[in-house]
Parts: sequence; C-alpha cells; structure tokens
Amino acid sequence: MEPHILSVLPFVLLLLAIAIMPFVAPKFWHKNFPVVSVALALSTTVYYFVNSSAGSLLHAVEEYVMFISLLVGLYVVSGGIVIDIKGLATPLRNTILLAVGGVLSNIIGTTGASMLLIRPFIKTNKLRITNFHIVFFIFIVSNVGGSLTPIGDPPLFLGFLKGIPFFWITDKVFFKWLLALSILLILFFIADYINFKKAPQEIEEKESKAKEQIRIRGGMNFIFLAVVVGSIFITEPLFLREAIMLVTAFVSYKLTKKELHKRNHFSFFPIKEVAWLFVGIFITMTPALELLRVHSSGLGITTPTQYFWLTGGLSGFLDNAPTYLTFLTASMGLYGLDVNKVSDVLQFVASHEAHVVAISISAVFFGAMTYIGNGPNFMVKSIADSQNVETPSFFGYMGKFSLPILVPIYLLIWWLFIV
Repeated sequence: MEPHILSVLPFVLLLLAIAIMPFVAPKFWHKNFPVVSVALALSTTVYYFVNSSAGSLLHAVEEYVMFISLLVGLYVVSGGIVIDIKGLATPLRNTILLAVGGVLSNIIGTTGASMLLIRPFIKTNKLRITNFHIVFFIFIVSNVGGSLTPIGDPPLFLGFLKGIPFFWITDKVFFKWLLALSILLILFFIADYINFKKAPQEIEEKESKAKEQIRIRGGMNFIFLAVVVGSIFITEPLFLREAIMLVTAFVSYKLTKKELHKRNHFSFFPIKEVAWLFVGIFITMTPALELLRVHSSGLGITTPTQYFWLTGGLSGFLDNAPTYLTFLTASMGLYGLDVNKVSDVLQFVASHEAHVVAISISAVFFGAMTYIGNGPNFMVKSIADSQNVETPSFFGYMGKFSLPILVPIYLLIWWLFIV
C-alpha cells in the first residue's frame, strides 16, 4: 500500500527541529532531542502498523542497526588511538593532512578516516581553529574523499553487494574524484593561509618551538579497526556482522588505557547524539523513500544528468545510501532489469555506465551538502562541539559553505563528465 503524502510530515518536522531548535532553544534541544526524535519515529511506526504495511519499516530498522553498529565500532575503536602532531600547523601541513584523510577514506571508509583524524586535526590547530576547518574536513574526509572504493562510502558498498565489481567504480570516477578533491584542497589552503596570516605572532612562535613530530599511541586499536572494516563484507547470517562490530568496540574500549581516552577527550555523547537522531531519521524517512520509489518511473527521469542532480539533491537530506539504491533500482527498472539479480546488474553496468556513474558520485559527493547527508558529518560536528570548537548552524553550514563552495564544483563535474 502506497503511503499517504502526509506520512512524510514527521520526517519534515524532524529535519526542521535539527536545523532550528539548537539555535532557538539550545538548552531544551540539548536535553530533549532524544525524546523529539523517538516521538516522531513512533508516529511513523504507528502509521505503518495501522496500515498493515510494516515491511518497509522493518527494513528501515534493519538498515539502521547496520548503520549505527558500524559507526559505534569505528567511533569507539578510533577513540583509543591517539595521534599527536607537534610543530607549527601551517596551511601546507593542514592541507596534506586533509589529503591523506581523503585517500584514507577509501581504505577504512569515510567514517573510519573521520573518526581517526578529526581529533588530531582539532588538536594540531587548537590555537587558531575556526569553523571552516571543520567544514572542509567534512567536505574532504567525511564525503568526497571516499568515492573510489565500495569501502569508501555506504552507497558504493550497497552497489558492490548488488553485483557491481569492486574496482569498477575506481576506474570510472578516478578523475572526477581527483578534480573535486584537488579543488577543495586548493580552496582550503587559500582559506587557511589567510587565517594563518591573521593569527597573532605569539601563536606562531609558540607552535614553532615544538619539534616537528608525529606520535601514535594505542596502536593495538588498528587491529580492531581492521576487524571492524573487514567485517563489512560479512553478509550472512543476519546481524553477525553487526555483532562482530559491537563486540570489537567493547573489547577495544576495555583494553584501551583510560589515559588515551582522556587525551582524546573521548566521551560517548557524540555517538549517542547520532544514534538518537538517526533512529528518527531512518524511520521517518521511510515514507519519503517509498513514495519516491513508487513514483520514480513516472517522473520522467531517464538521463544521467537528471539522475545526477536528483540523486544528489536528495542525498543531502535523506541518507545517501538508501537514496542511491532507490535511484539505481529505478534506473534499472526503466530497462526491465532487476537490481536484485547480479546478472542484470552486470548487464546494466556494461550498457548504461553513465547512469551508474552519475548516481554513484552524486550520492557520495552531495552527502556533504548538510550535516545529515552522511553519518560522519554529524559525528564530526558533535566532536568539534564537545571540544568547544566553533561550528556553523545547520542553515549556516549550507548558506556559508556547502551551497557557495560545493555546488559550483559539482556543476563543473557535471559539465565536464556527465553531460
């Protein structure tokens, strides 16, 4: 049974609450956001059970368990790895660190790279860090960087599970990834250079006295990190993968010295915040995705350009993984192909490469458009907030950064590679 259009209202209300409430009622929101999120999720749950169509809702819950288990595993394990970077935090060094993070995102995922590097990135810039440091970190490490492999970002991993060859995406998007990443790194270097020149001289003198050094402690957690990332490829039985991730996180937390957690300013609040808010997002967005899936064939979406902008536009506000799968399913359906058949997927990839590329890169790239476009975005913001680092509001992030910076880059990518 097709959901009623009004069933989307809880999702809209939750998005508005996330965007507005921290600004207009910060104390109330900080204390009650779990209640708001769960209440709106329950309203959607009641709607589905009353209408005897709980299948889609149960699938959303299953996806949420997979989503949050991965985030918990990566967050807790990376919280036990202390990376100390001493010396002068120059614009060049910061840019290199972000570039390393962009590459690393393809090996341990955008979530893994973000959780591993955000704390040392904040610490090394603690004397002059501003909101653009956090925003560009989200742009590069938490999103655009992870476009080359299925490990990089959840949408690409879903494509891999459906049958798209592992290294197919690497070959098809490498130059698009390189161009977008290079532009973002250049823009960051310019902004950071200006910031660096404005910094008081005593800051530069204080930092420059420290000998250039990189020190890593809690190295055993790299083994746990490999276990979490490796378990991604386990598909059966149901929730075995998630159990491995959570058990690994528990063992890592217990074996890591408390001193290391303290030095990392580690707390469970950021992951709790993401868990509470995204349980609401995953459940309340179910009607929106279902309506989109039902009506996608009637929207006249047939060209790579249309898939690029529509997949991307919605990925900024819906979770980019189900949005990717929705449009991949719709595009294959236009040609009578089934996304659940590997042979059909391989046929579609071979005969309609441009469609798959457009859907893939837009789902990953546009996840950077808002804090809720991709899981690590909100976690990075929460960690920065917990360390008293200035971060823009929901609308400030879009108005000052993602719209003026990312949209022109995506227009260039579209013009050069998609049209």
